[in-house]
Amino acid sequence: MKVRTGYIYHIKDEFFDRINDKGLMINHENGKSRPTYFTIKDKDILWFIPLSSKVAKYQPIIDRKIKKYGDCRSIMISEIANKKSVILLQNAFPTLEKYIDHPHVIKGKPLKVIDTLKDEILSNFYYLLALKKQGIDLFFADIDKIKEKMLEEIR
Repeated sequence: MKVRTGYIYHIKDEFFDRINDKGLMINHENGKSRPTYFTIKDKDILWFIPLSSKVAKYQPIIDRKIKKYGDCRSIMISEIANKKSVILLQNAFPTLEKYIDHPHVIKGKPLKVIDTLKDEILSNFYYLLALKKQGIDLFFADIDKIKEKMLEEIR
């Protein structure tokens, strides 16, 4: 499978069993394969950013962050495949291609977000990584520990 930045994928349960990090979102909810993940390819490592349909849940959180900090780059709401989606950058984590279950498909084609949204997600993600390097960690999972485990698997 050719994995590309900007496409949406589902991840195998095996990844969550292997990592066992309390900061990761649950992979299955109510018997459905959820969530889907926006993917960033970074050499051998993939970054997965969970997507959610729970706009009403996250909009007040975004509003509070904007009121308090003047900005919110850890959670975004945008339209993906003609539906409002929450993009949970704060829940991002690294993984490997072998843990991808399948691409998210609509009408027989893998789902890709539009380029302007892809660019905005990438900008916000790299901003959060830069903050982390400065000691401000807005990620829920221990991304450094998970990334090290993934790199060990490659070696």
